[in-house]
Amino acid sequence: MLFRSYSPDNNKPGPVVIVLSGQMGPDSYQFYAAELARLGYYVVLVAGKDILNPEQTGAANLTKTIERALRSPNAVKGKVAVVGFSLGGGGALFHAANMPNLVSMVVAYYPATRIWVNKIDSLVSHFQVPVLFLAAQRDRHKECCAIETAQAIEGAAKAKGLRFELVVYPEANHGFNLPVGAKGEPMGAYREDDARDAWRRTVNMLKQYQPLP
Repeated sequence: MLFRSYSPDNNKPGPVVIVLSGQMGPDSYQFYAAELARLGYYVVLVAGKDILNPEQTGAANLTKTIERALRSPNAVKGKVAVVGFSLGGGGALFHAANMPNLVSMVVAYYPATRIWVNKIDSLVSHFQVPVLFLAAQRDRHKECCAIETAQAIEGAAKAKGLRFELVVYPEANHGFNLPVGAKGEPMGAYREDDARDAWRRTVNMLKQYQPLP
């Protein structure tokens, strides 16, 4: 598994945040990991395809990633936060949210949820940590991340009294927070205001559930 780490800018050990990329790989998410490190977190960036995969090795892969991250001298020991995008967001919901002994919270940006369209309760049964779900109203990317599924997940989570928040960006599409792609090309879905709001909400979640020392 590809494993990229970003040490806190203050050169002090930081709480761990695991970032799970979308299908196109970690390159497009390096800026996001670096921004988290600038806040003072020790960040590990991995490919989402290693966490939500047909081989069903995602839970084991994520556990190994967490354990390896926590062994770093740059890491504050304890639980980790997990932030996932698209495919990685689906992995965060299905695996990370089901690891309360290792994970403090999950943030999922436009997560892949298509495989649970008819199994919403099965997915929601995995939610054992606070979840922030950031959805794009106009997302029809390969029908992977439809708003209707996000809303059904919200309904099921609320019915169970879980710590779950759905935020919907009405004009946004898939990848709304990505200014450039893996090769540095401009991304047409980027919406600066929505990206800024999603970042603010993510930071607030971190402050509450994965605070800096």
